[in-house]
Amino acid sequence: MENVGDKFKSIMATRNYADNYRKLMDQVFADPEVKLFIDEHRNELTDDSIKKSSSSLYEYVSKRDAMKKGTDAYAKGYEPKLVINNHAIEVSYQPTEAYLEQAKAKQIRGNIQDLGMSKALQNANLDDYYYENSPERKNALVNALDFIEAYETNPNEYHKGFYIYGSFGVGKSYLLSAIAHRLAKDNVKTTFLHFPSFAMDMKGLISSKTDSVTNRVDQVKKVPVLMIDDIGADSMSAWIRDDILGVILEYRMQNQLSTFFSSNFSMDQLEKEHLAVTAKGDFEPLKAKRLMERIKFLATPIEVNGKNLRND
Repeated sequence: MENVGDKFKSIMATRNYADNYRKLMDQVFADPEVKLFIDEHRNELTDDSIKKSSSSLYEYVSKRDAMKKGTDAYAKGYEPKLVINNHAIEVSYQPTEAYLEQAKAKQIRGNIQDLGMSKALQNANLDDYYYENSPERKNALVNALDFIEAYETNPNEYHKGFYIYGSFGVGKSYLLSAIAHRLAKDNVKTTFLHFPSFAMDMKGLISSKTDSVTNRVDQVKKVPVLMIDDIGADSMSAWIRDDILGVILEYRMQNQLSTFFSSNFSMDQLEKEHLAVTAKGDFEPLKAKRLMERIKFLATPIEVNGKNLRND
């Protein structure tokens, strides 16, 4: 890519440099954006300072036009802007709106630890949460917005999460993901954890040489806001229940960290029909009750039902 200053000098160095320079600057000063800028700042500029700013004006027009054509990769993500500095015109390179949007999206993604979020949930937005003709969905949305406002107003206080339960396809997981995305926009660290997938990963880590169960559990249990999605979807071993889920919930309860759940089971069903019965068929109601007490401390139950949105 040819340097603008070098290009300007080469024009001046030609035999007919006076004519070339005059034609070049006539084009530059006739540029609508240049004319508008000079008019708007005329009280800050003299004729001499405008003349001395010729190379900057040429740089601005050249870079702007090259970027519009897509032929200039200089300072990618930045665009030239005319500015006044000490009564002279200079070029300042400032981030484009597209670049700022990309940076913001990257920041949001960095604030969400994704442990099993489906592709359909990766851009979940509370503004798109469907609640028409469903008082339950509307109530869930209102509670979600109240939580976000309370959390962002007082992030150092304990804010109880929700245990969102109901039938298939009513938007439970979507709502959890949308809450996570809204918090992430305000730089709150969240983890979205699809529990059946997480349980499989934990089993796989038992023999791993590059990571450990303890490290992974520590990452999850300490995050400021945790979304445990689809709890109760698969049978649970005693090890997953007591040494994985139990450890995570115990830590979060003791440290009062906001925790959310989604499930097809009510709290009572989760305790009696799922947590009390291990994958081997053992019946352990006391251990289930102990775990359920932690879930009740961490989350308020909110039922969401209605038509299956996945079939629409």
